[in-house]
Amino acid sequence: MDSATQASMNGAESLVRTLLDSGVDTCFANPGTSEMHFVAALDRITGADGRGMRCVLGLFEGAVSGMADGYARMAEKPAATLLHCGPGMANALANMHNARRARTPMVNIVGDHATYHRAHDAPLTSDVEGAARPFSDWVQGGTSSRSIAADGAAAVQAARTPPGQVATLVLPANTAWEQADGPAPPLPVPARAMPAPAGIETAARLLRDAGAQAVLLLAGPAVATDAGQRAALRIATATGCKLIAQGSNARFARGQGRVPIERVPYVIDIALGTLKGFRVAVLAGMKAPVGFFAYPGKPGLMLPPGCATHELARIEQDVVGGLEALAEALGAARDVKLPDPGPRPEVPRTAAVSPEALAMTLAALLPEGAIVADESVSFGRGFFPNTHAAAPHDWLQVTGGAIGCGLPLAAGAAIACPDRKVVCLEADGSAMYTLQALWTMARERSDVCVTILSNRKYQILLGELAGVGANPGRTALDMMDLSNPDLDWPTIARGMGVEGARATSIAEYADLFGAAMARRGPFLIELVI
Repeated sequence: MDSATQASMNGAESLVRTLLDSGVDTCFANPGTSEMHFVAALDRITGADGRGMRCVLGLFEGAVSGMADGYARMAEKPAATLLHCGPGMANALANMHNARRARTPMVNIVGDHATYHRAHDAPLTSDVEGAARPFSDWVQGGTSSRSIAADGAAAVQAARTPPGQVATLVLPANTAWEQADGPAPPLPVPARAMPAPAGIETAARLLRDAGAQAVLLLAGPAVATDAGQRAALRIATATGCKLIAQGSNARFARGQGRVPIERVPYVIDIALGTLKGFRVAVLAGMKAPVGFFAYPGKPGLMLPPGCATHELARIEQDVVGGLEALAEALGAARDVKLPDPGPRPEVPRTAAVSPEALAMTLAALLPEGAIVADESVSFGRGFFPNTHAAAPHDWLQVTGGAIGCGLPLAAGAAIACPDRKVVCLEADGSAMYTLQALWTMARERSDVCVTILSNRKYQILLGELAGVGANPGRTALDMMDLSNPDLDWPTIARGMGVEGARATSIAEYADLFGAAMARRGPFLIELVI
């Protein structure tokens, strides 16, 4: 970039160039008036490598933040979002929450009124920074076009700081259109630190001394990688401890050639039974498991009373390195045999529609390298045991409990990995929160097959009614019912530009799903369950 070009830059142009030079080359956007100079800059500015920003339009900000989440989980680097003032950001907050719980790196650019216009209390005026703080790890309000590029570099640095953070930068309109001094250089990103040797030795002693049947190894983000899984397997094989993953994981490497690890169950009574009897829990990148909600007369902590916990590695540390160091401290064999999940199952064509039958169908037909974005929160709880023998794949889960993550996760993952088939498992009620992601899939020609699990009810809430001991009547049950009228998902999909079909049996579903796996482009199957 010559000095004359740099000197003529406005703040928006300096920010876009800074983002590109810092490695942020994709922007998921739903812009408004305050962001028009940023939008215009996207046409003119390239990074030091001569490449511009890829821009992906979302028709709702909740889809925008969810797509940025799915993208970063697979690309392993942050994307930017572009949001319009406080209300636009408010629409994005639910999936910003999920991203923060997933430890996803994300850079939110939120346009706002010009600094001098805020005093007029215009209709869109709000406390953007205050609203962003509970859903972000780093928040900065821009004050000057001369400093906005440096603010952008700091936002990217914050987003990429381990374990991954949600960074939100507020961009007042005048800081975008007034003259700037040029882009800011990328800032260094801290490396993940190894866990302390004393903590590794303590974990080794606990695993040796407590007795195999009484020790639990709880794995967090290490399950995303083959290396982390194999290190955990070495430890479990050497000591006989129980290996289990946290209930919701940002990314989970699964299928043939991976360790078949189960998760802490969601249902409180099942979780308490699963974890009963353990005297020691070693935590690798996660906290001790807690109930999603409080239930009358039931504990909030899932580990049994008296179970000691030891933190092998904090989530921002090198968890995989900590597991490998623990395996070495235990003298664990390096070449351990993976448990055999058995052959890939056949499609149970004559079976009734059930979680088990659907899981077997997925295991039979998923192509190698597929990415599964899963928001089948109630129907899909039992999918893992029957998909261990599938072809190698990655599984993305809803991590923060905010509804409406699955469709945009899938859309973002497809942008990050255009050569991999993406499969979205989505409940009908949850899909209604961010169905706009279907339009983006069509616009981007994303290779995504969406399965809508259509039970026409909020099934999870029916379970929660029982869990809290409520005594529902007709009015309460009607609040869980999605019929009258029924949602017609193939028609909804076609209205968004995505081809769709309905299946009422496993055989019909297998035929549609198999055909979708053999073609490119978005496709939706409504499976009536």
